[in-house]
Amino acid sequence: MGLGCIAVGCPDLRDLSLRWCIGVTHLGLDLLALKCKKLNVLDLSYTMIVKKCFPAIMKLQNLQVLLLVGCNGIDDDALSSLDQQCSRSLQVLDMSNSCNITHVGIMSVVKAMPNLLELNLSYCSPVTPPMSSSFKLICKLRTLKLDGCQFMADGLKLIGKSCISLRELSLSKCSGVTDTDLSFVVSRLKNLLKLDVTCCRKITDVSLAAITTSCPSLISLRMESCSLLCSEGLQLIGKRCTHLEELDLTDTDLDDEGLKALSRCSKLSSLKIGICLRITDEGLSHISKSCPDLRDIDLYRSGAISDEGVTCMAQGCPMLESINLSYCTKITDCSLRSLSKCIKLNTLEIRGCPMVSSAGLAEIATGCRLLSKLDIKKCFKINDLGMIFLSQFSHNLRQINLSYCSVTDIGLISLSSIFGLQNVTIVHLSGVTPNGLIAALMVCGLRKVKLHEAFKAMVPLQMLKVVEARGCIFQWINKPYQVALEPCDVWKQQSQDLLVQ
Repeated sequence: MGLGCIAVGCPDLRDLSLRWCIGVTHLGLDLLALKCKKLNVLDLSYTMIVKKCFPAIMKLQNLQVLLLVGCNGIDDDALSSLDQQCSRSLQVLDMSNSCNITHVGIMSVVKAMPNLLELNLSYCSPVTPPMSSSFKLICKLRTLKLDGCQFMADGLKLIGKSCISLRELSLSKCSGVTDTDLSFVVSRLKNLLKLDVTCCRKITDVSLAAITTSCPSLISLRMESCSLLCSEGLQLIGKRCTHLEELDLTDTDLDDEGLKALSRCSKLSSLKIGICLRITDEGLSHISKSCPDLRDIDLYRSGAISDEGVTCMAQGCPMLESINLSYCTKITDCSLRSLSKCIKLNTLEIRGCPMVSSAGLAEIATGCRLLSKLDIKKCFKINDLGMIFLSQFSHNLRQINLSYCSVTDIGLISLSSIFGLQNVTIVHLSGVTPNGLIAALMVCGLRKVKLHEAFKAMVPLQMLKVVEARGCIFQWINKPYQVALEPCDVWKQQSQDLLVQ
């Protein structure tokens, strides 16, 4: 009934999202195809559509984008019903996380949709040689995403032969990716602009040498947790791929010499180098001098970074919009004072920085008026004074994590005066009482609140229902109180041990 009303009442509809609308059936889609002939974008992700729905979808002759993420009612039989008469205008198809599709169904899709420019099959079928070979039927394909897929023998190599027009290839968390296969693929994809090999843990400097030699025009490269890459190999990125705008080397062997080489990438706007335990302030100084357009930098758990490095970044990269300094335990209010000059800063993560205080947060609040996301968990010296400054100056604040801070009812109630605040995490705030929490919840129009489970019995049930009726979702956390901050190298070793297990 609902979809029918939309179809009849909105004949000029161009963009429609029915994500998570599990009541959608072929009847509603039939009416949609009949009435909304101008539809360009249709999102049916996480719905229960089945084989009978496809004829209606394929009648949408102006459809350009079709999203079918997590549609487990779709199987090979449903896809086999597709034919050459289906929508010739379709350019983007996303079938990621649709677990009942195999390479047989994907080959049916490829044959029926030869004009696709972008195809996302992440976390679907294992990639077999016949499936990879079938991609040659999509001669204009520019983007192929296969994150989380398992590559069978020669499956990756054949992509290099079949998809020579690719501009973007995403292989994040794929198994079966080897130096030999990846080197061959990039040698064939000379026009590749974006490559994601996050967590492809078997690749070494051999792959890195091939990537940087064959694809010097890359603008985006993601290599997080490629743990076999050595510091010397990582220097090749800066020496050969100088057009990079986005680079992710989180949890690699990057050192200051690598950062010095990366300083040649003067167009960098996003740099993620968290959990790189060998980088220091000296390396950051090279980036700050050469990359003035940097907007986003992630230094999560890069424990050797201090105020000196952060100050260099703030002065050399005044356009910064987001910085993650979580667990960089050497930084103090001096870093925040420097960052307060970055007036476009909207995201600040300083979780686990025990030496920053409300004085530093006050500098951020007064200087960075666009601040919308703030994580100050385990910043023990931040108290009510910091919250008062936020309430006075940070009117764009939307999300904050206060867990383990020294904030009391006064600070929480002050914070609740921020009209647009939507998401608050206040686990383990020993200075907050049930009455203070209730007062803050009743004033603020929050959409999501994370609280310790102990508060659940202290707050009147009727009060919780009132807040929920206003659209707020409560998430109750039952975590033990843990103040200790583990050194970054110890934390990394524990994480690696867990991965091995």
